[in-house]
Amino acid sequence: MSKTNTPQLRSRDWFGGNDKPGFMHRSWMKNQGMPEDAFDGRPIIGICNTWSELTPCNAHLRGLAERVKRGVFEAGGFPVEFPVLSVNESNSRPTAMLYRNLAAMDVEEAIRSNPIDGVVLLVGCDKTTPSLMMGAASCDLPTIAVSGGPMLNGRLRGKQIGSGTAVWQLMEDRKAGLIDDVYLAEAEQGQSRSPGSCMTMGTASTMASMVEALGAALPENAAIPAVDSRRNRLAQLAGRRIVDMVTEDLRLSKILTREAFENAIRANGAIGGSTNAAIHLVALARRIGVDLNLADWDALGRDVPALVDLMPSGRFLMEDFYYAGGLPVVLRALGEQGLLHKYAITANGKTIWENVKDAENYNPEVIRTWDNPVAAQGGLAVLTGNLAPRGAVIKPSAASPHLFRHRGPAVVFETIEDYKARIDDPNLAIDANSIMVLKNCGPKGYPGMAEVGNMGLPTRLLQQGVRDMIRISDARMSGTAYGTVVLHVAPEAAEGGPLALVENGDMIELDVTKRRLHLDVPEDVLAQRRAKWVRPTLQNLSGYQKLYVKHVLQADEGCDMDFLVESAPMTTPRESH
Repeated sequence: MSKTNTPQLRSRDWFGGNDKPGFMHRSWMKNQGMPEDAFDGRPIIGICNTWSELTPCNAHLRGLAERVKRGVFEAGGFPVEFPVLSVNESNSRPTAMLYRNLAAMDVEEAIRSNPIDGVVLLVGCDKTTPSLMMGAASCDLPTIAVSGGPMLNGRLRGKQIGSGTAVWQLMEDRKAGLIDDVYLAEAEQGQSRSPGSCMTMGTASTMASMVEALGAALPENAAIPAVDSRRNRLAQLAGRRIVDMVTEDLRLSKILTREAFENAIRANGAIGGSTNAAIHLVALARRIGVDLNLADWDALGRDVPALVDLMPSGRFLMEDFYYAGGLPVVLRALGEQGLLHKYAITANGKTIWENVKDAENYNPEVIRTWDNPVAAQGGLAVLTGNLAPRGAVIKPSAASPHLFRHRGPAVVFETIEDYKARIDDPNLAIDANSIMVLKNCGPKGYPGMAEVGNMGLPTRLLQQGVRDMIRISDARMSGTAYGTVVLHVAPEAAEGGPLALVENGDMIELDVTKRRLHLDVPEDVLAQRRAKWVRPTLQNLSGYQKLYVKHVLQADEGCDMDFLVESAPMTTPRESH
């Protein structure tokens, strides 16, 4: 890279002068063995790493960081790796979603306070992708995301099993008496047999697809398996590319446009992506100043069929998706149907259509053609009505069509603990016609909006052969899960939303086609209940948790903190010496 083409770099405010601050910043960095010309004006590239042995999906990212560094050096940049909070679905309690915003704050402040000209985000497990993207968006530097990639397909006794999705199936099969503990132990090892994130179309794979569809990652980012050598290749190319992005001043705000978000929403429908993407993309859009709301998800995704036959909506897994051609094939299909903003710019400097127009489908069983979809509607359905005035979501491609229009009596659980204590009570009045209702599991109520919305069915109904029922809550569910599950009811119960007023036996009507969720209780009765409602009190909260509960927004607004939505513009921090 020619120095004459290098723009004024932010890092020069730290390393560029012969004054005392310049001397000190360079000197301290040189204790790592940096050569004399390390700070001669080359771009400083931050490698934001969510590596952690407590985050199994990201435990291989240190190796990927080395490939990014190699690419940065090759392009004439100076890479500096730094850690940020690594939140994970595997081990984080009470829920990783509680800490997404904390991780985003960590990322934002790390970038703001350090001499960084461009950023590579190393992401993997569900919340690491949105948290790093949100934090970086608030800084608006040249940025590129590199996902860690999915695990190899799960294998069990000659069959494929999907991480996450298999858990829900196996637990219900065991409760129904269909499998034993020996089989379960084999599955435990067989579903997680390599580094990487879930190889189903769960939230990790969905969000990896979203950053590619948004244009914030290189083509093929979504699906290359974690252990495939092409994942290392992509990381090295991203390291080279970020240096050029700094030279071109290709910031996130130039990529994350309204058109880019529309592309991503339609792509989510076509891949049968996770319901969690709705929350994360709304939050990301608000960080970058794009007007995006929950209604857009329904309007843009309603006519998009599910093309990718992946668990939990279908049969195959992420390895198969990659070998079939991956996300570029899906984006090309959208473009051919006039459902892609073809001129949206992407991180490699090309338009999204230039990236995908020649993509080939090598397996039409895995990536279906437009006239032979997995499901007629792949996008999220956004429901409204007196039970969800600000909206709720359902994933039709993972639900049971015979329940799309249903009326039944509510069986109410006030908390997740209440559900666990009573779900297998022989005296619980519940049958296949009932509608299970879970309260106080939203952003403030849990706190953190845990993935508990896909409540398991009562054992006695499973033993009778029942495999799906309508479930309604203000919670989320794993992107690997399935069923006729209504989620993200807003306002949540802990905020006094109508969900808080539901009582056992109340009749509820669901009509997915009409996008309607109705509580059939007279308004005067609801008013009486509302007058008696008492806000639940949360106990034993940490300092951050108190901050979260006080400032977190509702699901339809992305569950970000209210004070993080409009961040201050980037400036050079005041000197510390």
